[in-house]
Amino acid sequence: ISSSACSVLPQRLTAGDSISPERGEVSGREGQSVTLRCRYETSASGVRLYWYRHHSDVQAPQFILWKEARSWMEEKQINMTISSAAVTDSAVYYCAVRPTVTGNTITLGSHTLLNFSGFL
Repeated sequence: ISSSACSVLPQRLTAGDSISPERGEVSGREGQSVTLRCRYETSASGVRLYWYRHHSDVQAPQFILWKEARSWMEEKQINMTISSAAVTDSAVYYCAVRPTVTGNTITLGSHTLLNFSGFL
């Protein structure tokens, strides 16, 4: 996974927009693949969907990826797969949704804690 720094995430809600992870916590072993899933609802016809990773409280969340979607045509879900995960991928992950028409508010979902352990 490649990432870059992001600014502080606004947490304003837009009427009709919501996003939430499928699971609140995911565990696995180093070297496994894992898929994180978030489902969203929106009143907008088009949205941008985002994933962020947060390693610690001393640094800002990091932007990982985004995808555009048309809410009337696609399954209302965003997935992110981490292949051959390492212990360093253990973090708190957030999904977010933003309408493409207004584009000025972003709805941040609750988090998924991803915890990988090394081989024993």
